[in-house]
Parts: sequence; structure tokens; C-alpha cells
Amino acid sequence: MSLNKISEAEWQVMRVVWAKGETTSPEIIASLSETMNWKPATIKTLIGRLVKKDMLGTKADGNKYIYRPLVTEEATLKSATADLFSRVCAKKMGNSIIDIINEAELTQEDVQKIQQALGNKKTVSEVTCNCIPGQCECQEHQTN
Repeated sequence: MSLNKISEAEWQVMRVVWAKGETTSPEIIASLSETMNWKPATIKTLIGRLVKKDMLGTKADGNKYIYRPLVTEEATLKSATADLFSRVCAKKMGNSIIDIINEAELTQEDVQKIQQALGNKKTVSEVTCNCIPGQCECQEHQTN
């Protein structure tokens, strides 16, 4: 699933909406003002962008709008992960995943799930580079 790309700031707005389910711009502003140093107009601009990107739906309730997510957090994370990994040389994917695991704060249950996934993972004898020549330094792109 390919979703619209969203900025880091838009992610923050979406996290509030995902947590609340349905919410208003004053509620989003109140939540983000606790952690971000953004003006209400900035947050309203971000909300508008997310509506235009079909990430948030709106319904009128008197003189205010109720916002709700049109995409799930899980689908958005999956799309963002696929986008990130599409930028990494396939030969470096394993090291990139190791880096992510090393940086992440994980519970014992998380580690067990990762170990189970790895135990079930089908492997290949060699990973083929997916880069355009000049993008990486693997032997497939070395010139003699």
C-alpha cells in the first residue's frame, strides 16, 4: 500500500488523531502545545494539509469540524517503512535492520516476536544489488 508521504510535523498531528480517534482542532492544538512550540495557525495548516492528502476526514458539527483518521497508524507505518527500505541498497538491508533493532527500546516480548519472525524467514543464498551504478560501492558496480 502506497500512502501519501507526510512530514515529521504531520506525523505529530496524526499521532494525536490516532490516539483520540475523533477530535477537533482545539483538542489537537491543546495536545501538541504540551510538547511542541507551534502556533495554533501552524497546527491548523498541518491539519489542512492532512485533509488534502486524504489522511484526515472531516465532518461538520455546528461551527466546528471533527477530524478522524482515514488511514490506520499501522498502514501508515508499513508504508513509511517500505519507503525507507526502498532507499537502501538491498545488500545493506540486513545491517540496516540490525541498526534499527539496536536503536529501538524493546520488551522481552518484542524480542521474542523478532526471533520468531527470523526463525520463519526464508533466506536466499545471495542478495542482488538494486542500486543504479554509482549509488553504491558493491562489487556489482565496481569498474576495473
